[in-house]
Amino acid sequence: MIALLRVLMALCSLTTAAHFLRFGTLWDAVPCVLPMTALAWPRILPRPLLCMAALGGALLWVDHAANLVQWRLSLGQPWVRLAAILGSVCVAHLTALALLAGQAGRRLFGDLDGVAWSKTAIFVLVSATLVLAGATTKIPLLMGERFFPDSGSFWIVAFALYGAAIGGLLLGNRADRVRGRIWTLFSAVFFGQLALGLAGWSAFLMTGKLHLPVPALILAGPIYRGEGFFMLTLLAVSLALVGPAWCSHLCYIGAWDDRLARWDFGRPKTLPAWAPRLRMAILVATILTPLVLRAMHIPWIWALGLAAAFGLAGVGIMLLWSRRTGTMTHCTTWCPVGLVNNLLGRILPWRIRIDAGCTRCGACAAACRYNALTRADLDRNRPGLTCSLCGDCLPRCLHAHIGYAFAGLDPQRSRQLFVVLVTTLHAVFLAVARI
Repeated sequence: MIALLRVLMALCSLTTAAHFLRFGTLWDAVPCVLPMTALAWPRILPRPLLCMAALGGALLWVDHAANLVQWRLSLGQPWVRLAAILGSVCVAHLTALALLAGQAGRRLFGDLDGVAWSKTAIFVLVSATLVLAGATTKIPLLMGERFFPDSGSFWIVAFALYGAAIGGLLLGNRADRVRGRIWTLFSAVFFGQLALGLAGWSAFLMTGKLHLPVPALILAGPIYRGEGFFMLTLLAVSLALVGPAWCSHLCYIGAWDDRLARWDFGRPKTLPAWAPRLRMAILVATILTPLVLRAMHIPWIWALGLAAAFGLAGVGIMLLWSRRTGTMTHCTTWCPVGLVNNLLGRILPWRIRIDAGCTRCGACAAACRYNALTRADLDRNRPGLTCSLCGDCLPRCLHAHIGYAFAGLDPQRSRQLFVVLVTTLHAVFLAVARI
């Protein structure tokens, strides 16, 4: 049965790819050979997604056969042989589906467990989001489309495949390392494309309307201008879906703070008691300053200068304090967006829970760069306000006394749902990571 499944997957992949190559483009055909590729690299696609591909292929060939038979009937031409040939292709897809769902599929591609379903959900959500986003905009959102016209389907599948792979890694035992690396990748892509755009390659910019990549301007910019709510909308969407996890997975500046905090390989140091008060004062100033500048009709160049100075001061804090203390001082003390996320996150259902069996060994605190697992926090049996749901603490607890919690789900299901949502956002943001 395993040999038959291999043969059917190869034949189905090639026939469907040939169909798209004839009626579409090479870019449309390439994703169709992914199921065949999975025969060599079984982990490239989760088994539920392979089952969906087989079912989708069967429906495609049924529709194609029905259209061709109807066309031949309308012309009075013979159709039985055509129906038999295309019907056999459909049967091959359905047979492959049955084998994938059975023992042969399990032996080749693993169990239909929570990780497999999570990876499948990420693939579907990333694909659907990028298709919807592309259909509602007048400009090509995906970078590849700007250099290779009509290649949108290929890049959508590529980003969805990337998201599924990352989701599987984030559900593994090395999630803390994976998160830091993909976050750094996102920031590098974001600023790399910005640099190329500013160097004269306009294709690397979204629209050409630039703004300083300083997180505080997500709040202050719209207040000063009275418009430009795109980034604020993205922030609100991420907050609604994954709570304050913008600050640990999606912020283009936060990745710098994370890298510099990890420069010190020792235990992260606790922030001083006045840090929360300073953070609140900065948030108030971030809201009041643009209101004052607007009311006084201060020229935009002065506002831009203040924003640039604030951003550079934040970089200095990363270099001077985060690197030396091992704690993300910029994100937990200087950035007002982080405080907004933390405060609003308190009324949203996502949480990191510490159960009653916790021994206060402090292993989780050694992994926390957000100053959210101090001794006082552990004594209260919950992370502090600065917790951004990064999840770095989870692999450190050898007895699984700490984990995600959401709306009554058990920790395992909560973690899977969180990874699905945050990885989907990461992959989508990476796909459109341009100013």
